[in-house]
Amino acid sequence: MNSEYYTLLLEITVGIMLLSGQFFCVVEGDVQHYDFVLKEKNFTRLCSTKSMLVVNGSFPGPVIRVHKGDTVFVNVHNQGYYGVTIHWHGVKQPRNPWSDGPENITQCPIQPGTNFTYEVIFSEEEGTLWWHAHSDWTRATVHGAIVVLPAVGSTYPFPKPDGEEVVVLAAWYKGNLKELVDEAMEDGTDLPHSDAYTINGEPGDFCDCSNGTAYRWMVDYGKTYLLRVVNGIMNAENFFAIARHNFTVVGMDGHYIKPISTSYIMISPGQTMDILLTANQSLGSYYMATRQFSSEDVTVTGFDHANVTAILEYRGNYTSPSPPSFPSTLPMYLDLYAALKFTKSIRSLASQDYPINVPMNITTRMYVTSSMNTMICTSCSGADDGQILASSLNNVSWANPHIDVLQAYYRNISGVYTTDFPDFPPSFYNFTGDEFEDDLDKTVQGTKVKVLNYNESVEIVFQGTNLIKGSVNHPMHLHGYSFYVVGTGGGNFNNETDPKEFNLVDPPEVTTFGVPKLGWVAIRFVAKNPGVWFWHCHLDRHLSWGMNTVFIVKNGGTAETSIRQPPAYMPPCKVPLKSPLENDHDQDVLDTAN
Repeated sequence: MNSEYYTLLLEITVGIMLLSGQFFCVVEGDVQHYDFVLKEKNFTRLCSTKSMLVVNGSFPGPVIRVHKGDTVFVNVHNQGYYGVTIHWHGVKQPRNPWSDGPENITQCPIQPGTNFTYEVIFSEEEGTLWWHAHSDWTRATVHGAIVVLPAVGSTYPFPKPDGEEVVVLAAWYKGNLKELVDEAMEDGTDLPHSDAYTINGEPGDFCDCSNGTAYRWMVDYGKTYLLRVVNGIMNAENFFAIARHNFTVVGMDGHYIKPISTSYIMISPGQTMDILLTANQSLGSYYMATRQFSSEDVTVTGFDHANVTAILEYRGNYTSPSPPSFPSTLPMYLDLYAALKFTKSIRSLASQDYPINVPMNITTRMYVTSSMNTMICTSCSGADDGQILASSLNNVSWANPHIDVLQAYYRNISGVYTTDFPDFPPSFYNFTGDEFEDDLDKTVQGTKVKVLNYNESVEIVFQGTNLIKGSVNHPMHLHGYSFYVVGTGGGNFNNETDPKEFNLVDPPEVTTFGVPKLGWVAIRFVAKNPGVWFWHCHLDRHLSWGMNTVFIVKNGGTAETSIRQPPAYMPPCKVPLKSPLENDHDQDVLDTAN
């Protein structure tokens, strides 16, 4: 081989490697296999016993442990009595929406007595993520953590901790939650509120019939631990603190951040955080505690006021004080200042080893209102004057189709969705004001999606509104992507002055982030992952009421920039018992999908 040919070959090889970096920096990793068996099991909490669907008999479910770049096959066996799907929250799944999981968006449910194998492809993620059911409210009991360790041969951007602990926050409901949700949705009445929260499955010492059952974490004096916190709660943002211990937040949503020294965190549903804690206090027992942060109107008092606890306990020979110390730094329920102070301190690590790439030349701009609304429902028995609560994005309240959007898009099946999700709200007004014209709060249902070309640079400003006095923090989650939070503020977004204050140097790169109460948040990302990807508020009350939409990202010009072919088997779609699908065209749609 002559030197000129060798040089040319080397240049081509390097060029291909550099080009591939424009898509996803996929690290070669191992292949792992898990079996998830979904089955009903009895659990006793808060003085009563109930049966609920869990994975492998545990609540929370099993932890998936991988290295960056690994691929995991999870065979889900549904031995429950209703259909279920699983979502791998924060995993980008490059070119693989088939295994993303949201029901009627990328697949139909895994029916009872059947199984489906997900291929979970890890690429850029590193840190703590999680998995959860994505069917109705099933994720309340079907969820667990994902630990993504550094790639083999690499390490953390901080001294390796002496140990680690996973903490999963969840909500507990008395009674059969599925039946309660189904009844409320059919009648148009309010959706269930939790009766307590749990830390690793236990409500802790301050809840009914729970004294002495709190989860215990044993530590050694002088050692530093990596605490992996997952907020799997259905409908509440939460403060979390540990008595007499400060800690350092070093990661969020599978990305490292600039270290934040703090005595508490505020964590929204869907978010995960990596926290370093040094066990440097007197030998004893200390409460880890969480309580709800309520961003609703101060007149709303019907939220869950439970103070949920676990116990950090030092090993050693000593007489422990009783009861353990309670964290004095845990903010109170309505402490909006504490919530915003913590949230605004989050910045990407943005180092040489962990660089960021904020898109600068924006090709698509969207301004999206996140609203609580009312909607006409003459058939709903619980409707007030024919109206029920709803929620929307740009005044479109999402309606799930009867087959999944991904199949309809991939197979070019018409009549399932439309491509006219608006880039702007239908009208402009003082979104965060106190008084509004009549009928501004009315919304209508639609299955409207937004189509993006491959490699578009997207900027979205989410604007909260105060319609029906319903302004709250909305933790928005994007499937298939992470995004940069380049700006946030109070009031109505000003497109002339506010962009001048955008952080384009080290904005946090996340998968879930809040639209603040009476405010806005601006995000950016590059549409380089082709597929069908769900956008939704991670408060399931709002998700159920319609604060959702779908991005369809079209294929690029090559096989490497196009959706992968579907697996040989996908769960078939079934028509609900009460279905409006009556004509021949709709039956043809289902036949084609199946």
